Amino acid sequence: MAKRVLITGAAGFLGSHLCDRFLKEGYEVLGMDNLITGNLKNIEHLFKLEQFQFYNHDVSSFVHVSGELDYILHFASPASPIDYLKIPIQTLKVGSLGTHNLLGLAKVKKARMLIASTSEVYGDPMVHPQTEEYYGNVNPIGPRGVYDEAKRFQEAMTMAYHTYHGLETRIVRIFNTYGPRMRLNDGRVLPAFVGQALRGEDLTVFGDGSQTRSFCYVDDLIEGIYRLLMSDYVYPMNIGNPDEITIKQFADEVIKLTGTSQKVIYKPLPKDDPMQRQPDISKAKEILGWEPKVSRQEGLAITYDFFKGLSEEELNASEHYSFEGYIKK
Repeated sequence: MAKRVLITGAAGFLGSHLCDRFLKEGYEVLGMDNLITGNLKNIEHLFKLEQFQFYNHDVSSFVHVSGELDYILHFASPASPIDYLKIPIQTLKVGSLGTHNLLGLAKVKKARMLIASTSEVYGDPMVHPQTEEYYGNVNPIGPRGVYDEAKRFQEAMTMAYHTYHGLETRIVRIFNTYGPRMRLNDGRVLPAFVGQALRGEDLTVFGDGSQTRSFCYVDDLIEGIYRLLMSDYVYPMNIGNPDEITIKQFADEVIKLTGTSQKVIYKPLPKDDPMQRQPDISKAKEILGWEPKVSRQEGLAITYDFFKGLSEEELNASEHYSFEGYIKK
């Protein structure tokens, strides 16, 4: 009998790729999403499969699933500044109430639960690269606080269930990830740059472009998550690509890739935007035997081909935002 896994946020970027991976591994997959930021197009290819079921449900409400469950992966949360600043209350609720509901379900089902945390728990870091022992530099009442603190609470609640109830839990801290099924309108730097290039617009860099990010291709990330879930490690673990690059350098890479003639324009840096992002993945290497395999050049080419395949309507339907103070135009 196939093992069963519940994946929340299943219609999102990462959730949909997780559904693919677990189906490939022979699991029965239950996908759950309230579609507030997810898109059924990401999982429509799975609806014909007997091993896949989808539930349109908000995990911030009571969660019930019939039958046995072996694993729960909690990926239900807005994950971009555009999203969590439009829906701050829902972001806080899914990180707190949603996590609590799913931990309770895991306890009843005796399931192992993995939560998707984020490098944002480190805030604007004063330690570089960021290790799992670093406690972070987070402004709880700043514009990014609704997401950062939701994830920090989520980690605390998960660890409490592990220590108090003996629940099997795993915590993955995800760094910048990219690949097919990202949304052009979610405000993150890679789809924003590619979308601007495809629309013939200048590429917008916030600040002077010296801030850094480290981009991990989605297939590498999913492999790391899968290995962490199957491991015995219960503490937070960084999964990301330590290949660090400045935003200005990355904008130049996108211009070179797309063959466009646009220039880079500069706008003020948003409040509390982290200046450095680079994961220390020593634990992932040692404990999981994992490290990223896909180069940024290779992954970016695949992702660009995905975006090029969007219809003109999809490309131009993307909402355009200003990040000056994270206020929508």
